[in-house]
Amino acid sequence: MSFFNWWNFALCSGLILGVTVVVYVQDRVGWWQADVALTATMALSLVIFLAGRPFYRYREPEGSPFTPMLQVVAAAMAKRHLPLPSDARELCEVPKTQMTSKRLLCHTNKLRFLDKAAIIEHEHDEAATAGAGKQNPWRLATVTQVEELKLVLSMVPIWITVLPFGICIAQTNTFFVKQGSVMDRQIGNGFIIPAASIFSLGALGMVISVTFYERMLVPFLRRVTGDERGVSILRRIGIGMAITTVGMISAALVEMKRLKVAEKEGTIAVSMSVFWLAPQFIIIGVGDGFALVGLQEYFYDQVPDSMRSLGIAFYLSVLGVANFISSVLITVVDRITSRGGRGSWFAKDVNKSRLDLFYWLLAIMGTLNLCCYVFLARRYSYKNVHQRRVGVIDSFEDDV
Repeated sequence: MSFFNWWNFALCSGLILGVTVVVYVQDRVGWWQADVALTATMALSLVIFLAGRPFYRYREPEGSPFTPMLQVVAAAMAKRHLPLPSDARELCEVPKTQMTSKRLLCHTNKLRFLDKAAIIEHEHDEAATAGAGKQNPWRLATVTQVEELKLVLSMVPIWITVLPFGICIAQTNTFFVKQGSVMDRQIGNGFIIPAASIFSLGALGMVISVTFYERMLVPFLRRVTGDERGVSILRRIGIGMAITTVGMISAALVEMKRLKVAEKEGTIAVSMSVFWLAPQFIIIGVGDGFALVGLQEYFYDQVPDSMRSLGIAFYLSVLGVANFISSVLITVVDRITSRGGRGSWFAKDVNKSRLDLFYWLLAIMGTLNLCCYVFLARRYSYKNVHQRRVGVIDSFEDDV
């Protein structure tokens, strides 16, 4: 439960160094010197990785994780006319006395149609279930296989509702940095902050929020609620989404202020300090500490055991698809707002753009989407594992 917190802490610490120290060397010293430093850093990282590789504990792959899910669908369709038993214990499942490295999942009442895949039709199916024969996996599935498919299908609505959050995140390294490039970035006696270094404020906010969450919030909530996690995974994600929406509101207000200053001064570069952008970067960074880390934990913890190697891929797909949707949204908004000779919200001159209206649009989208997310999260059923000993040395699995 702490792994993803500290993993993101280390990741953001490296990000801060990358957009401050490395960017400064590129701007003030030279690009080739910065490239040499980065190459040396990657070489050192590779040495550390190779040194730790012999101590890593691997788990042997058990075939494609998608095949059992297709088998469940095929079996459920083949037995779609059969009535479901009133007692779920009559459905097919691996006996608890049979040693296996796979954790058994408890039966749930959602998506009951798929339960038909575990209906025992014939005596030889029952004998196969007891270990006396071999069952046809395309005709008879176990409750655990059915529940694994239910887990994946239950993730789809959650995955969809976190996409607007990813769209908001996409603005931090695009429009936010573009705003900073035309603001006063001077500190002290002539030192100018590189425009890309502004992004470090978001990473700093994430480092602070992850540390606060891990060291203060979770221990406190454990004592109050008695829950080992302190905050449930989906609740943590929802808190992060709400904070990110507040960050977009902050961005809209700051951009309204910046446009007024630009109109008054009549210049491209305004005298308004770049640190006016600090609140929106830090707020969204704090939201990342809740939502992004929560999404990593969610997709890794709630996928079937055989798909855990794909759990992080599901998380990354949120960011990838959200960036793609963000580009499409910007294109659509640009075409709509530029009709009839009106000025587009995304003009080449940032001072003639209306990024504030775009941020308000994202804030409204985020608010409406948060309502849908809360509705789905309150009805979500977490993975529930049978308490049993499994066939892995020195490993015990408890109810989750």
